[in-house]
Amino acid sequence: MESSTTAQRLESIRMRMAHACVRSGRKEDDVTLIAVSKRIDPHLVVEACRAGQWDLGENRIPDALDRQDELKTLLESEGLPSGNLNWHFIGHLQSRKVKTAGGRFCLVHGVDSLKLAHKLAALASSQNRRESILLEVNAGGEIQKDGFSTDEAIDAAAELALLPGLDLQGMMTMAPHGASEKTLRETFARLRVLNEDARRETGLSLPQLSMGMSGDFEEAILEGSTLIRVGGAIFGPRTL
Repeated sequence: MESSTTAQRLESIRMRMAHACVRSGRKEDDVTLIAVSKRIDPHLVVEACRAGQWDLGENRIPDALDRQDELKTLLESEGLPSGNLNWHFIGHLQSRKVKTAGGRFCLVHGVDSLKLAHKLAALASSQNRRESILLEVNAGGEIQKDGFSTDEAIDAAAELALLPGLDLQGMMTMAPHGASEKTLRETFARLRVLNEDARRETGLSLPQLSMGMSGDFEEAILEGSTLIRVGGAIFGPRTL
């Protein structure tokens, strides 16, 4: 794949994002694009960075930590500022991986249990820092997916908001794969409403809604997403 293809695909995604923002009456900078770099040729990721894409997402801790080190070296060899990178953890974080993952990401998107939240909070507190997190909600009610149920979400948010060491930023969800536009928008709207309820319950601003991927990010933006996670539509098929 030619490096120009990555830049062209990025530009196409950004244009679609901008159009969805116009449709929803929002500003373009209300929504941040996270390029999902898992199992992508690192040189293609460097090309995305060269095109101004500094928010990257990984979903497996060992791969993510290796990728962080690898990209730092590659970017610096190309004369690009590795300090501009913002790493997001977008996968399922196992409790036993907390010690290695803590403090390595600007935002942990998938906090899906109270046990995990307490472990993250305890580690962060012991290191005199705060871990920025999102509460993962199974807004589509799918049995096979992780996350708090919609009935549990508000109480969970209230508990997490009180934990020292955590900075609860909002909520995250994944919509049913291949769902109709109506179902997608209903799922994303459900999370938005839950986040608004949690904002009132906790008194926190909860500014972030992480929802929308390659196949449904426009619907997510229309329903209030502030963070979209796009991989294949930027980089093409994974080859690693």
